[in-house]
Amino acid sequence: MHMPAPPSQPGTNPDCRKVNAILSRIGDKWTILAITMLADQPRRFNELKRLIGGISQQMLTRTLKALEADGMVTRKVHATVPPQVEYGLTDLGSSLAAPIMQLATWVLDHLDEIETHRALHAQETKQLRK
Repeated sequence: MHMPAPPSQPGTNPDCRKVNAILSRIGDKWTILAITMLADQPRRFNELKRLIGGISQQMLTRTLKALEADGMVTRKVHATVPPQVEYGLTDLGSSLAAPIMQLATWVLDHLDEIETHRALHAQETKQLRK
C-alpha cells in the first residue's frame, strides 16, 4: 500500500478532504457496528437492527444506504410478502471488516488499562477543581 508523505503544510494536499470524508464515514459508531455484524454473513434488516441494539430504524437505513453508495454493502430484496431485504459485505466491505476487527481486538486487549487511566484522570481532574 502506498502511503504519501504528509505535505509540508498540513491540509494542502487535495486528497486530504477526501480521506477525511471517508474516515468520518467509516469511523462512525453505527458504520463500525454494521460492518462488524455483517463480517461473517449477510443479514436481514431486522436481524441487523436487533444485533446492533440501540440504533433506530432510520439511522440503520441511513448507514446501510451510505455503505451501499460507497460500494461496501450489497442490498438484496427477496420476493416475499412482506418483502425481506438482506445486506451483505462486498469485497471492498470485507477488506474494511478485517482492520475494524483488529481495532476491536486491540480495544478489548487494552480495555482495563484504558479504564484505569480514565478513572485516574477523572480523579485528578476532580482534585484540581477543589
